[in-house]
Amino acid sequence: MATAPAPAAHTSETGQSFGTPGYRLYILVVLTLVYTVNFIDRNLLNVIGPQIIADFKLSDTEFGFLNGPPFAVFYALMGIPLAMAADRYNRVIIVALCVSVWSIMAATCGFASSFLFLLIARIGVAVGEAGGTPPSNSIIGDYFKPRSRAAALAIFAMGVTIGGALSNYFGGPIAQHLNGPAVQKIFQDLGWDWAANMLDWSKVAGWRVAFVVIGAPGVILALILLLTVREPPRGYSDPASTARGQKANMIETLKELATKPTFWTVSIAAALTALVGYGLTAFQAPMIVRLHGLTSAQFAWELGGPLSIVAALGTFAGGFIVERWTPKLHQAVAIVPAIGLLLAIPLDIFAWYQPTENLLTTTRLIWFGGVFFHYMYLGSQYTISQGVVSAKSRASAVAILLLIIALLGNAPGPLITGWLSDMFMSMELRGATGLTSELCRNAAEVAKLAPDQAATCNHAYAEGLRSSMVATLLIFIPAALFFFLSSLTLKKDLVAKPI
Repeated sequence: MATAPAPAAHTSETGQSFGTPGYRLYILVVLTLVYTVNFIDRNLLNVIGPQIIADFKLSDTEFGFLNGPPFAVFYALMGIPLAMAADRYNRVIIVALCVSVWSIMAATCGFASSFLFLLIARIGVAVGEAGGTPPSNSIIGDYFKPRSRAAALAIFAMGVTIGGALSNYFGGPIAQHLNGPAVQKIFQDLGWDWAANMLDWSKVAGWRVAFVVIGAPGVILALILLLTVREPPRGYSDPASTARGQKANMIETLKELATKPTFWTVSIAAALTALVGYGLTAFQAPMIVRLHGLTSAQFAWELGGPLSIVAALGTFAGGFIVERWTPKLHQAVAIVPAIGLLLAIPLDIFAWYQPTENLLTTTRLIWFGGVFFHYMYLGSQYTISQGVVSAKSRASAVAILLLIIALLGNAPGPLITGWLSDMFMSMELRGATGLTSELCRNAAEVAKLAPDQAATCNHAYAEGLRSSMVATLLIFIPAALFFFLSSLTLKKDLVAKPI
């Protein structure tokens, strides 16, 4: 089988990259594609968030909960046993199985008949996605020698932002234009009367179709991965002086990490950055829809997709800069993210307060800059976290990192941003007679109000969210501080030196 481990003769540490350059590139492309599909499925909820909020009549706190704690907690809890399995068994098979699970569950989200159904389906996506990133990181670590890993992992990390872009470019238009009646007409044109008449397509919203169309094809990628990617020898690309064993359990990994303060400071930095990132990503489409009157599809095409592409460029640039600066500045892998986060703050705030007429000119350009600097951190968190442990513990170390990020970042991020939005909205409505947050969130009820009351509602709904986004963004300051703190102990803690 294509996923069989390499022969024993090739399992010693060599300090060289494994496989031919062409095959290594193929491996990196396939695993980056896996990570991309991961974030297409994960981010789709954010793209079509305004429709889901409207259909299920959710508050921003409820939507933040849907986006945050349940997904993140199950993602984190399942990540540990799956990473332990990846440190002991065939990583390629594990990743392929997990891709299949999250793709099927993403498609199932399209059949949600209630908030609870959608929540359970999202948990299923989280369970599958938990087994994708740690084994993929471990595989890349064995294909690329230490000096090349920062760039390779930065390219891999681009899957986050490329996935975000594709979920916008496909998810937004599909949700708006490929609704139930449109699907029924396609079936009729194909002569598939059985499909055209199987249900009342007039009641099928476009966001449901988007989940199915975008989620299901991941199963094909799982087969490609299983049949074409070879399991590399563990520790092959590390120098011969690097300590290595065949297997590690979570206790051994934790003992190893207990002496590595760099891992813990960078984990906190990454978690705080994720808290901001997930909070902003969950609500950027609703914010622009409320402030400037765009549809979700317009936001996805004009802003969401381009912003994700810029984020991918920032991720790549971060890895490239780190690789170039490391020979002169050993701590570059930690310093570059810190600088990037601090630069992102004023750029984002300035962009969000531009008037509507500047939305697709000045606003977009400045926002591009903020997002570019923001995402320069992604490759660094993986480079550092697996660089401070031996080869046998890489997947487990990354899983522990992702556990911390999930519990301290992904879980509270959208929930905090949503809660702050509802709080600021209530503050905006203070003194407005007869107006409540519940009333102002209901578009049908707002349409029945007098023009001045409707304007007050719409203003509070938009400004509450914008104020929340700014408050969330300021958490980049302590995140940058923790990246800097990690740089102080990095040289001492690294196991695989950049050679």
